[in-house]
Amino acid sequence: MNELFGTLPDGTPVHRWTLERAGVRVRVLSYGGIVQSVEVPDGAGRMTDVVLGFPSLDGYLEHPEPYLGAVIGRYANRIAGGRFPLDGRTYALTRNEGANSLHGGTRGFDKRVWDVTPVGHGVRLGRVSPHGEEGFPGRLEVAVTYTLTDTGALRIAYEAVTDAPTVISLTNHTYWNLSGSGQAGGHELRLAASRYTPVDADLIPTGALADVTGSRLDFRTARAVGTGYDHNFALDKGVTEAAEEVAELYDPVSGRVLTVATTEPGVQLYTADHLSDPFTPGAAIALETQRFPDSPNHPHFPATVLRPGTPFRSETVYGFGARGRDGAGD
Repeated sequence: MNELFGTLPDGTPVHRWTLERAGVRVRVLSYGGIVQSVEVPDGAGRMTDVVLGFPSLDGYLEHPEPYLGAVIGRYANRIAGGRFPLDGRTYALTRNEGANSLHGGTRGFDKRVWDVTPVGHGVRLGRVSPHGEEGFPGRLEVAVTYTLTDTGALRIAYEAVTDAPTVISLTNHTYWNLSGSGQAGGHELRLAASRYTPVDADLIPTGALADVTGSRLDFRTARAVGTGYDHNFALDKGVTEAAEEVAELYDPVSGRVLTVATTEPGVQLYTADHLSDPFTPGAAIALETQRFPDSPNHPHFPATVLRPGTPFRSETVYGFGARGRDGAGD
């Protein structure tokens, strides 16, 4: 279903698409490719919206910085100094977080209106990012496809091609609260990552890969998340051709379970400690699948360079389920 959701100040219409399958309902906006809502049942069949979102377009325009539910690009996370080298040349990007570039710049993919086409049990969003947009080289044709699978999982497939060498890392910035309200720190997380990327005071990776053993970043065995996280984890599996399950988030209150499978080598765990009105700090958890932050400045990190003739492809699948308080499944 497609409906008008609002109009931008310049008169551009923004539409909302509703996807429904296998008891799951997802709403997606043409503005920012935003996942506005995800309604899933608990073990008793009670439907609840388990992501943070605004009921109107004005909310997203007035509160852009949380990036609620949006597609992030051209480059997810941070690039140090807003600069990176490529093929003997240094490119200067828009600096929108102090001296650094964050989530693609001042007007990244999250603040653009996408062309939307229905496809099967989903929608395909597309746009062209022109050469020089926010300082990035190359004309980038990008598509993001949201699909509900036959089991009700939300599959996000990213594709891109360029006419000149560039760098790319795409993600989705949905915030999850499997209870639908309250704090999310009691959610239990299991994450298949033995290492993470330590950062400096500006959250820029030092270039090291540190072992999580014995630290509060060890989620290899499920435990309550708590707060105070904005960390990139290096997944044990690395980059893969097909999406592999890497994380499980469980809410003991509702019994709902979120699984994350991806082709990407990293996951940013963010406990939303800096959310502000109308939301509260710690009200949700983001699990952003990605290439590592600042990878263009760290050659030993997973590659992010995209060249003409070689398409970029990435896939992340969010699965939903429920179990009882004793840990039993549906």
